[in-house]
Amino acid sequence: MAKEQLEVLHALDVAKTQWYHFTAIIISGMGFFTDAYDLFCISLVTKLLGRIYYHVDGAAKPGSLPPNVSAAVNGVALIGTLAGQLFFGWLGDKLGRKRVYGLTLMLMVLCSVCSGLSFGHDAKAVISTLCFFRFWLGFGIGGDYPLSATIMSEYASKKTRGAFVAAVFAMQGFGILGGGIFAIIMSTVFDAKFSAPAYQVDPIASTIPQADYLWRIILMVGALPAALTYYWRMKMPETARYTALVAKNAKQAASDMSKVLQVDLEAETQKIEKLDDGKPANSFGLFSSEFLRRHGLHLLGTASTWFLLDIAFYSQNLFQKDIFSAIGWIPPAKTMNAVQEVYRIARAQTLIALCSTVPGYWFTVAFIDKIGRFTIQLMGFFFMTVFMFAIAIPYKHWTHSENRIGFVVMYSFTFFFANFGPNATTFVVPAEIFPARFRSTCHGISAASGKLGAIIGAFGFLYLAQNQDKAKADAGYPAGIGVRNSLLVLGVVNFLGLLFTFLVPESKGEIS
Repeated sequence: MAKEQLEVLHALDVAKTQWYHFTAIIISGMGFFTDAYDLFCISLVTKLLGRIYYHVDGAAKPGSLPPNVSAAVNGVALIGTLAGQLFFGWLGDKLGRKRVYGLTLMLMVLCSVCSGLSFGHDAKAVISTLCFFRFWLGFGIGGDYPLSATIMSEYASKKTRGAFVAAVFAMQGFGILGGGIFAIIMSTVFDAKFSAPAYQVDPIASTIPQADYLWRIILMVGALPAALTYYWRMKMPETARYTALVAKNAKQAASDMSKVLQVDLEAETQKIEKLDDGKPANSFGLFSSEFLRRHGLHLLGTASTWFLLDIAFYSQNLFQKDIFSAIGWIPPAKTMNAVQEVYRIARAQTLIALCSTVPGYWFTVAFIDKIGRFTIQLMGFFFMTVFMFAIAIPYKHWTHSENRIGFVVMYSFTFFFANFGPNATTFVVPAEIFPARFRSTCHGISAASGKLGAIIGAFGFLYLAQNQDKAKADAGYPAGIGVRNSLLVLGVVNFLGLLFTFLVPESKGEIS
């Protein structure tokens, strides 16, 4: 950071919490609400898609998506997100945060609507168009990660920066919750209006024709919160750090922030030209030897910890179905009709979000500026490791019906400490520790590394966790290493995350 700090940046750093801070949190946070809604709502309707498009006459169980189709439907948005994080992260440093921010939002709105309008009535046409639009939906969502984090960190004051950036990310919890609640409401309405027997009573009549509208409505509603914030997103001025330090327009930065802070600020053009070592600004590029010397280990730290975290975080689907079935939240599929199954899955996801996901995020918001990012991340990985091994080592013990409540408690704590831990801090830290002209790019690289981990966690472990006896593996899957061994591997992954955290500096009160 420059020794002689610009007055406009100093004013932002020491500003008391004002209305514009909350406006920025809401505008950026609603993007994240939409991100989470769109990414996670697909898991609410995949069973329904299987019943509608992959029904087999005379089968004992309802139709389900084949493994390759299930992987495509669930995974294509993650691949799009990874690509979007890299592309829009880079673009945010080239063109400015604000100019790119509206583009990502429009892409999300358009593709949310188009996902629900997937063409045709046969499986191939619907699934192909659904996957196409969900890739581009993911691409837009990917841009929201680096841009929302960077904008919020560049608007916030030193004292509350961590809490404000974490609050934007915490809206993800409300997005998951919102998706679950909306699916509960819609499935209740559809079940009341179009009653149908259970699959075991009448396999054909159990899936009402109107169910084809249900999944489309659930996917399309994700466009609403994003569309509602578009106007305010476009009204936000470019961040002062970008305008002054990257675009080199001190006059515009002072003018923009004078309106935001409602104080008179002086344009200090001459101060912009020097770095703290006396060299001209922009004297080293991304991945130059100078960048690697100053920030190489930091980038390795932020990218590796996010990668390792998301392997564990997205692998939760491994044992979610066991938990839901064990405690009676989701009865056997053949005992329900198609709409009732959506209701049960949505209720289960909502309860998990309410009990462990949402509280974990807001614990981070409350404590991140008090105890620091490093401590929260280290503590989070430590407890994730402890609870994962506590589930894995005596795994047979937890499978007995009398011990299932203990299993649920352990599971909940694992993901509480993911959210009151590295799931939030890996988002916050890259937005603070890199220079302004690389900040969005480096955050995008770190986030894309996380999404690569998510793809491994969600799909690699789906195959890995299959029974070692191929005859007992799920239909269409090869033999794996079993759930217990998979959980042991995840325990090791969490421990590696703890070790790589030592590459990440404490960034409390710091920003370039």
